[in-house]
Amino acid sequence: MRRPHPVTSTLLLLLLSVPARGAQQPATEGRPARPVVTVDSQSPESLEELRRRLDILAAEVERLRSEEPEPVTLTDARRRSLGLAPSAAATYRRPTAGVSFAGYGELLAENFAAENESGAGNAPTTRIDLLRAVLYTGYRFNDRFLFNSELEVEHGNEIFVEFAYVDYLASDNLTLRGGLVLIPLGLVNEFHEPNVFLGARRPETETRIIPTTWRENGGGVLGTAGPITYRAFVTNGFRGAGFDSAGLRGGRQKGVQARAANLAFSGRLDVAAVPGLLAGIGVYTGGSGQEQVVVGGQALTMGTSVVEVHAQGQIRGFDIRTLFAQSSVDDAGAASLALGRPLSAPIAETMQGGYVQVGYDVLSQRSTDVAVTPYIRYERLDTQHEISPGYARDLTRDGMFTTLGLDVKPIPNVVIKTEYQWITNEAGSGRNQFNLNLGYSF
Repeated sequence: MRRPHPVTSTLLLLLLSVPARGAQQPATEGRPARPVVTVDSQSPESLEELRRRLDILAAEVERLRSEEPEPVTLTDARRRSLGLAPSAAATYRRPTAGVSFAGYGELLAENFAAENESGAGNAPTTRIDLLRAVLYTGYRFNDRFLFNSELEVEHGNEIFVEFAYVDYLASDNLTLRGGLVLIPLGLVNEFHEPNVFLGARRPETETRIIPTTWRENGGGVLGTAGPITYRAFVTNGFRGAGFDSAGLRGGRQKGVQARAANLAFSGRLDVAAVPGLLAGIGVYTGGSGQEQVVVGGQALTMGTSVVEVHAQGQIRGFDIRTLFAQSSVDDAGAASLALGRPLSAPIAETMQGGYVQVGYDVLSQRSTDVAVTPYIRYERLDTQHEISPGYARDLTRDGMFTTLGLDVKPIPNVVIKTEYQWITNEAGSGRNQFNLNLGYSF
């Protein structure tokens, strides 16, 4: 016979602890019987108390009947130390072995100014794009091992695996991870759910230099030591044949039959000494030639590095973020020649970019789940910062982006983001645009 749950037993005792009026406690050896202090069971107060206890008991019995254990509490600090946005952490909150599901998605509308900054027309057509629809699936094998993945459909018809890995939770402070992993650089690459960051579009620096969403095959460690968190991975390197004047984005291998003649190291170190404040650094270094870029019979290594520093403050309704990133590519000139890049748009030897962003939730000091956050972001990006002799800079890649927007969350899991961007560049071809984004996560 199944033994009563201890919580249920306690509730039953509480329920039965209102004796009839006038009852006496039985006499014991050496002590006479004495009246029990009771509440009149016919009084409205006593009846209300009985109803309350019955409600509690009914809720507990229902929970036990469904046999659904309470989810594991996962603090924001613990989640961030694992490099996970809120919904992506669903499988870590499972209390027992089994499957977990979560997801997110974004719909983006873009409208472009009729003329660019030089007065030229030919504006792109207004467009609405189902940017992405994502399903997180995970499985907890036991207390130590779990699997987590993100399957994404982009633009309504392109299917990608954003990450898929196995974790071994060695302790509360140390995790081993292997599979298709997110490279731990920047403020958006790991935390890219739409209701986690401000902006209808992701920052350009975290698109061109830190090519969000950036993932590669490999493995490494994640851990914490007091206020310090760290993540370090060894993965396949970039495929340098995909680099161009716009940045490193085309070099991602995304786990697809990835060439690994050249490996890479990536790491991140964050310090959060004060709740709500975070500062850190991320580094990436490795070869990108992958035996595909050959000059004079010699395969180029194309050593590539990315260094970024970042800080974030989320206190009393404020969301303040800043990031600076710089990358370098060895043999950029020779690689540009071997790959047939135009003399006016080569792969740059160095690229750099950064932004400062400030938002404030005007309802943050009220008791409501609704959030209304105006924000402004200033960004400068130059993916042609330094180029090899004999080439000319592509001035369209040296630009400034000023974004003024409004982020509205009627509930924490749904967001509507609208913004206007003033865009200029050294070629005078920048074109302003209006963006509207509908995002969700669960």
